[in-house]
Amino acid sequence: MSGTFLKVVAVVGALMGAVSAAGAQGAAPAQPKPEMTESCPGLIATRSPLFLPASMRLAALERDQVRVSYIGHSTFLVESPQLVRIATDYNDYVRPPVLPDIVTMNHAHSTHYTNSPDPGIKYVLRGWAEDQKPARVDVSYKDVRVRNVPTNIRSYDGGTERHGNSIFVFEVASLCIAHLGHLHHTLTQQQLNEIGRVDVVFVPVDGSYTLDLEGMIEVLKSLKAPLLIPMHYFSAYTLDRFLSRVRQEWDVEVAEVPSVVVSKGSLPTKPKILVLPGR
Repeated sequence: MSGTFLKVVAVVGALMGAVSAAGAQGAAPAQPKPEMTESCPGLIATRSPLFLPASMRLAALERDQVRVSYIGHSTFLVESPQLVRIATDYNDYVRPPVLPDIVTMNHAHSTHYTNSPDPGIKYVLRGWAEDQKPARVDVSYKDVRVRNVPTNIRSYDGGTERHGNSIFVFEVASLCIAHLGHLHHTLTQQQLNEIGRVDVVFVPVDGSYTLDLEGMIEVLKSLKAPLLIPMHYFSAYTLDRFLSRVRQEWDVEVAEVPSVVVSKGSLPTKPKILVLPGR
């Protein structure tokens, strides 16, 4: 592993495996299928945690650092220097071992949202609104700001659900981290302008339920972020297919632990894929 741009921190936490779990501007599948099936490898709901949930007793972060832990599927735990904890695409199947302060959700599948979030969560941020209107999120809490950029998704009948997905942007410790959610289409210039400059991108890489691989690479090139972290892959085959393609474009590093500490100074000088184990 390279140590030139980031410091990997071992998580003594519950690593709950992978979940197997429809672009509104792309071709809809002929027969949409449920995203999550019992036959998918590594189904998180059936796997016991590998470790005891003590991951929050890690070394304190410096003012310019963010800890990112991959929980599984599309869920990351993002921790700020003031210990604000954010869980992305919070749902009933994949949850971090600690109670987050902020959760974000998207509407494509039940593995990306829940109607019964823990009542102790301070901010429950849904990436969609009623009547297919765009959700507008801009929340600040301690040293974190969370905002969103709505995108469309495919519906199960092959149509379009307008604004059913949001790209959430987390501004913390001088970093901008974007979670693409269940992205189904390439981004317009207006959407890119709203997202702005980002340092880290959480990118769905399944190539089917979300955007196809070539479309996703186009998105990543347009975002120009130096650090790209894959998510939303259902098997080693799915991940390897993505990595084989992106190695034509960028360097790839595979970490041995699911958590990494990132700062502005540790970012790579050219775009790089960092795979965090979470399956």
